[in-house]
This record gives sequence, C-alpha cells and structure tokens, in this order.
Amino acid sequence: MKKNLLALFSLLVIASLALAACGGGAPATEAPAATEAPASTEAPAATEAPEVIEVTFWHAYGTGSAEETAMAQLLEQAAVDLPQYKINVLQVPFNDIFTKYDTDVAAGGGPDMFIAPNDNLGGQARAGTIADITDLVAGKLGDYSELSQGGMMYDGKMYGIPESLKAVAFWYNKSLLPEPPATTDDLKALMEGGTPVAISFGCYHHWGFFGSFGGQIFDDQFNFVTDDANQANVASAISYLNDLYQISVANGWPPAMTAMVSLHSPKVALLLSPTVTGQWVTIAMHLVTTLLLLQSLPDLVVHLTHFSV
Repeated sequence: MKKNLLALFSLLVIASLALAACGGGAPATEAPAATEAPASTEAPAATEAPEVIEVTFWHAYGTGSAEETAMAQLLEQAAVDLPQYKINVLQVPFNDIFTKYDTDVAAGGGPDMFIAPNDNLGGQARAGTIADITDLVAGKLGDYSELSQGGMMYDGKMYGIPESLKAVAFWYNKSLLPEPPATTDDLKALMEGGTPVAISFGCYHHWGFFGSFGGQIFDDQFNFVTDDANQANVASAISYLNDLYQISVANGWPPAMTAMVSLHSPKVALLLSPTVTGQWVTIAMHLVTTLLLLQSLPDLVVHLTHFSV
C-alpha cells in the first residue's frame, strides 16, 4: 500500500516539474497547432419577392350573369396561379364600354385589356387604340378555330384573343306555339294573324335574313358584293324586314331586346313567345318559367346562325 502511494507521489512530483519547466526558460517542445474550426457555410441570400405588376381589366358582363360568375372564378384562380400580377377589375355597362374605352384611351388612360364584342375592332385598329399582338400569340392559338381567329384580325394582323362565338336564332315557347313557322312567308303570316313575335331590328340580328332571300353582303374574300342581282336580293330582305317592323309597331309589340329586359315578368315572357335573339339568353329563359321549352326554328335557323362573332 505504501509503495503504491510513493509511486503516485513520484508521478505527481514529475508532473509538477514538467509544468515548472514549461513556465521557465528551458525550451519546450511546441504542441501541434490546433486545427481551425471550418468556416460556417453562409445562409443563402433571401429570394426577393417578384415585383407585382398591376393590370387593369374591363368587362361588360351583367351582374349575376353566367358570364360574370365564370369570370369571377377565373380571376380567383389567376390570383393563385399568377401572384406576380394584381388584376384590377372594372365592370362597365355594355352600352358604354366602347365610348368609355375610346374616350379614356384618347386621354392617355384606359385599361390594359378588356372583353367586348369585335364590333369596333376595325376602327380601333385603324385608330391605333388597340395593340397588334400578332407576334405575341404566334403559335399559341392552335386550339382556336380559324373562324374565331379571323374575327379578331384586321388587315392580316391579330388584335385580340377570341373569347366566344355567338349565333342568332329564332326561339319559341312550344307550349304556346306547337309548330313554328318553317319559312319567312310563314313567319310573316303568323304575325299578320295576330301572334306576337319580338323581332330585333338591327343589322346584327338581320344578317341571316339576307341569305334567306339569296343576298350577300360580303363574298368569301370579304369584299362587298355589289352586282345588281345581289343588291336586288338584299333589298328584298330589307323590304321584308320592314314589313315585319310595321306589323310590330301596329300591334305595339316590343322588339326582342326590350322583351328580354322584361323577361323577369313571366306574363311578358309568355305573351311574347317567339323571339329572335342569341343563345346568351338561354339561362334567363329557363329562369323565367319552366314552361319555356326552347327549340330552334328549323329553316330560319340555317340562315340566322350564319352570323357569328
């Protein structure tokens, strides 16, 4: 036991001497340099949020309409898929959208884009108030029909993206008019016999009647057809439409657009059973009454659906 304690003491003394030597002038063996800790990896710089670009967008869809509902859903999805854009939406009354657009653009304002019929596309292209987007959409319109693309072109250049095609047709209430007129003569006789028919009197809705009388406004190259025989046919169509107009005025029947405004009244809707208008009123027709069983007019529809936008 004693021997073990002495050995321990000797070790302690040797250790003390070694420490004393380190603290004195005797050279000491240098300890190996400590390995430097590896430099910490720098955290990656925070990615800057993309700049939000504001886009002004106008439309003329009626409040509560199917079009407005669909558009609202698209805008909600766009906010998710395109967070780099803030889309500012303005609903403009349909009858004001073209005038407001032209006025605001002329003053240096206006929207970045808007949805409206292509009625004024030619004039706006000539005036330079809409942009030529031919290069922008090149190769991206493969799913659009040639007809729809042509409706947004002027002088071989594209000025808009087609949104929809519309057609004009003759609608009737089957419960009030079991057999619709099959020809223009039948339609006129029906009105002369006292059946109220709401006709829209305007070139948009008249287009199909020109073909019914063998008339053309444009040829397949979109040139005006001016030969005497064709002009006589167009004149016959206009004379026929004037006859329908005079019958409507004499009986106090409102035109189709006025009748559509009154569709919230089932009495008016049922009274004015046949009408000439587009498929955009389909939902309104069904909402008015379940008695409205709508079918197309067999012969007239062939001509009336030639006009599309």
